Amino acid sequence: MSDTNDTERLGNAADATLASRAMDGDVAAFEWLARRHGPLMRVFASKLLGSDIESDDVVQEAFLTGWRSLDDLDDPARVRNWLMRIVSNKAIDRIRVRREHDDVADWDPAAPPSSDPSRIVENRLQLDAVWVALDKLPTVQRQSWLLRETAGFTYNEIAEALDLPPATVRGLLARTRKFLLTELEAWR
Repeated sequence: MSDTNDTERLGNAADATLASRAMDGDVAAFEWLARRHGPLMRVFASKLLGSDIESDDVVQEAFLTGWRSLDDLDDPARVRNWLMRIVSNKAIDRIRVRREHDDVADWDPAAPPSSDPSRIVENRLQLDAVWVALDKLPTVQRQSWLLRETAGFTYNEIAEALDLPPATVRGLLARTRKFLLTELEAWR
């Protein structure tokens, strides 16, 4: 029964506490960080990669890197942003490798038989147009937009995750929104 109470207390602990314990070699504390932040990291990786297939691998790689690099974590209270930066870097590495080797047709799933094919095509073209537009942006702008729009990060959280001043993040997001409005005008 003592183990159950310890597990519950650990699950209710703040990120800073869990990160500090993990830095001291507590595997259970790191597992709680993985449970707590894994879903957000998976969604973020999936959006960056445009593929659910690779997101689990990227998140797993990010957790392995995080575990091995805990000594590099300066502020345990910012462990979420630190993990998000790691998963972002892993996803970008994966995209670079994929661009040299993969064919887009390999990653385009078949439409469900119950759906209207014309609607599926339209939605896919619209989504592709968004990704084409996002691919034209510098990496830091794309990362800022994805953190804001897919992960719901605040400006300050984005600034911490990308190691930028909040004013820079505001400017990046404003320019990105303006750019996307122009690029996606045909889909309005």
